[in-house]
Amino acid sequence: MENLGYIEIKISGSKGNLELSSENYDIRDIISILENAESLLNPDANKNRPTISYSIESGSVRHILKTTIQYIIGFNAIIGQINQNQTIDFLEPSTAKAFEFFQNIASKSNYQFTIKTSLDSSNEVRLDRTTNFKRKEAVWVEAEFYFYGKITNAGGKDKANIHVNTENLGLITINTPISFLEEYQDNLLYKTLGIRAVGKQNSETGEIDTSTLQFVQLIDYEQKYDSDYLSDLRDKAKKNWLSKINADSWLKEIRGGYDA
Repeated sequence: MENLGYIEIKISGSKGNLELSSENYDIRDIISILENAESLLNPDANKNRPTISYSIESGSVRHILKTTIQYIIGFNAIIGQINQNQTIDFLEPSTAKAFEFFQNIASKSNYQFTIKTSLDSSNEVRLDRTTNFKRKEAVWVEAEFYFYGKITNAGGKDKANIHVNTENLGLITINTPISFLEEYQDNLLYKTLGIRAVGKQNSETGEIDTSTLQFVQLIDYEQKYDSDYLSDLRDKAKKNWLSKINADSWLKEIRGGYDA
């Protein structure tokens, strides 16, 4: 049997006059924790991730996420780095977003989060009203992207999105207006297309925060070499801007007066 371990997310505090416990912890709060907690173990939304099981236990509120020991060892190193440097700027975007979510709850509700693993002498990180585990806003800037790949899923009941299997980033999810999917008449599934999108990008590393991607435009994508299309572009260039310049003058301008 494969060795297992777990992550423990302990939340302590009070709700009004009552000490926080699993009996008075609302199901919506549980769902929101789980939606973010998965990113701690699976930041890339890898389809081949191991099974992650869950239980909630007493002792304030203890969320237990059990999975293979390999993932637990990796996460233990991450929380050790967070605790040592008191920053989450180095994390994968989805993992950093999960920590920001926990920090936001801790600040608003005056809860204390304690996150550790089942390993002996586990590293531990605490979040409460006095901590500030948030990414530096200046690092993440708005940017425009073009993604090309096969559409594997499109739709959604409340929040619609398109799933694109790209060569470089793997499977990414792009938030898409329901109105676009309603009006689009062709079947998108399993077609190779391009999508223009906007989202956050790290200005220092170039890393894309795929959780922020918003649909802008669908692009027909033809992978084969089209010599007729390229010839047509050359003809248009000759008739337009190339016919209006002096080749020698233009070349001197480009060379900046440099003589070989």
